[in-house]
Amino acid sequence: MQDATPLSLVDSHCHLDFPDFDGEHDALIARAHAAGVTRMVTICTKLRQEPAVRALAEAHPGVFYAAGTHPMSVADEPMVTLDQLLALADHPKFVAIGETGLDYHYTAESARVQADSLRIHIEAARRTRLPLIIHARDADADMARILTEEHGAGAFTCVMHCFSSTPALAQAALDLGFYLSMSGIAAFPRSSDLRAIFAAAPLDRILVETDSPYLAPPPHRGRRNEPAYVAHTAAIGAQVFGLSLPDFAARTTANFDRLFWKAAA
Repeated sequence: MQDATPLSLVDSHCHLDFPDFDGEHDALIARAHAAGVTRMVTICTKLRQEPAVRALAEAHPGVFYAAGTHPMSVADEPMVTLDQLLALADHPKFVAIGETGLDYHYTAESARVQADSLRIHIEAARRTRLPLIIHARDADADMARILTEEHGAGAFTCVMHCFSSTPALAQAALDLGFYLSMSGIAAFPRSSDLRAIFAAAPLDRILVETDSPYLAPPPHRGRRNEPAYVAHTAAIGAQVFGLSLPDFAARTTANFDRLFWKAAA
């Protein structure tokens, strides 16, 4: 991973408010900067936690934030309202809507309410012009159908965060002009099929992320993830696209700036 060219990376999706990082934010962000990660987007998954996530973004120049109701939480949280999301979007460091989506792996019983919540988040993204952050697990057909229906009703931008689904969902998202985000899963040795999906996608639609504290890439797999480790995933992405690491970092950072326009350098 050593190269004379300085890296410029963005961790497009992390969870800095999670208790795994309590008391470590200054050191965590310093390690990220040392690894070339100059900006990161920390994601609020339950709106009642938004003030704490916002405070993290306000306290650190390179930290931005997004908020929504995670699909695995919609059955236990109050239904998000469009007005709530629109009000949050006024904050200068609020840069995206979500994460939202569908998760049938753990919470298939709440599929209907997940879809209702997803459509509210989509309308907020449409009205604010902020990108939508999508979580999709074991729900590919419904996800592709809802995104396609809603995009037909009015355009919006979107990233498929931590993409690890099928080629069919990847193609459906790309056909709508959406982005695919590469997490540590893409760096796992057994993820060759997933790397092939990324390799077939346009480079100008690729982002990188950690989803920390989860999904640490090798050589940290099995331990707590953190924003600095996005450099390891980017190194795999560079191999997938046949680029040097600094070039891949620069290209994915430009993609981030295009999509997350409020956080653009």
